[in-house]
Amino acid sequence: MNERMHKNTTRREFLQTTGCLAAGSVLAAGLAPRIYAGENNTIQVALIGCGGRGTGAADNALSVQNGPMKLVAMSDVFEDKLKRSYENLVQRHAERMDVPEGRRFLGFDGYKKAMDCLRPGDIAIFATPPAFRWVHFQYAISKGLHVFMEKPVTVDGPTTRRMFDLSAEADKKNLKVGVGLMVRHCRGRQELLERLRSGEIGDIILLRGYRMAGRSATASRRPAGMSELLWQIRTFHSWIWASGGVFSDYYIHQIDECSWMKGAWPVEAHALGGRHYRGDSLDQNFDLYDVEYTFPDGTKLFYQGRNMQGCKNAFCSFAHGSKGSAVITTSGHTPGKVRTYSGQLMEGVEPIWRYPQPEKSPYQLEWDDLVDAIRNDKPYNEARRGAEASLVTSMGRMAAHTGNVVTFDQMLNCPHEMAPDVDKFTMDYAAPLQANAEGTYPQPQPGIITDREYREFA
Repeated sequence: MNERMHKNTTRREFLQTTGCLAAGSVLAAGLAPRIYAGENNTIQVALIGCGGRGTGAADNALSVQNGPMKLVAMSDVFEDKLKRSYENLVQRHAERMDVPEGRRFLGFDGYKKAMDCLRPGDIAIFATPPAFRWVHFQYAISKGLHVFMEKPVTVDGPTTRRMFDLSAEADKKNLKVGVGLMVRHCRGRQELLERLRSGEIGDIILLRGYRMAGRSATASRRPAGMSELLWQIRTFHSWIWASGGVFSDYYIHQIDECSWMKGAWPVEAHALGGRHYRGDSLDQNFDLYDVEYTFPDGTKLFYQGRNMQGCKNAFCSFAHGSKGSAVITTSGHTPGKVRTYSGQLMEGVEPIWRYPQPEKSPYQLEWDDLVDAIRNDKPYNEARRGAEASLVTSMGRMAAHTGNVVTFDQMLNCPHEMAPDVDKFTMDYAAPLQANAEGTYPQPQPGIITDREYREFA
């Protein structure tokens, strides 16, 4: 993707755009650019997407103690995010930071420039909005790079199928791929899984998940001077094309962890939801979602999400079995404080078992596990599983947004690709969503639009 230079491009932006030409020339000559590594076993890292989650992932990467690590390149489409991320990381990891201004890239093609600074076997971090995930993954595979990508990794059927194919390509090249569903790396939850598999609470007959918080993922009017595309990326939780909305980006963790405990993916979803208090917000999210997922054996997962002020908050998930019950998540992702009970009551009674405290953060454990797999050449590719978790989450979202029962296969084969040209984006490219004459944007209309989640304005 060749990005056109704007007439107002600053000297600084030009340097950021061209700063890695020397490294790129070395690659073109078939030589590995080793100029950043202090020793041969240093794993170099590039951060693509410098928001809060990207900065957190880079922090965890640089905190791995299994051999030398170094951050050598960063990219984003927003200069303020890149600057803030760099400043935060250099405060914490000055000795593991080697990102001069010439390796801090702005623009939609910055991901290529950042990855071009790496050698085969180094790591690229993808923490941009999920719509860009397959584009960045495809380029990383072509460069022979290991990958850590944030969740969700897809938001619709076409990109999920594409991610399945890319995962298979990564396997062929023995590339290690981590996906930010970090709860699966929580040691307490891993032990809970083994206890459930051994029959400690009997056959699992019901799962429940809740994420209820205050008003979130809203979007006000676009500020003057910001393009439509950049504004939608800036507020990406508000738009289904960019992130899958609040449902996919927020709720995927508990949907994934419950499916993990069950040992299967749901095969269909039936859901409801609605907009009640969004006011003049222009986003595509509902205020509340209530989803009934069904597993192949008929077991149900009931998931409830809410984004409203003044209501009871909850962030937890549970498993119920024929002989007892279990807490999968107590409050938030960490600490899990998982435990099992002999009956269905979980308050005022002692558990059968609880994982000892304190727990190590799964955000760090997922990085420890990825780097261990790289350094010891262990099989490690979470891309397909991450795509399946993303698809199942999208299945519940689409069920709510259409008012229909949606199956796994229907979601996978739904032809609606929400941002088909995402690999062609430039700073002056048209946004996937356009407002109507009244300044509003397409929204889900359950029971009215039933073959897709929304219909773009003509």
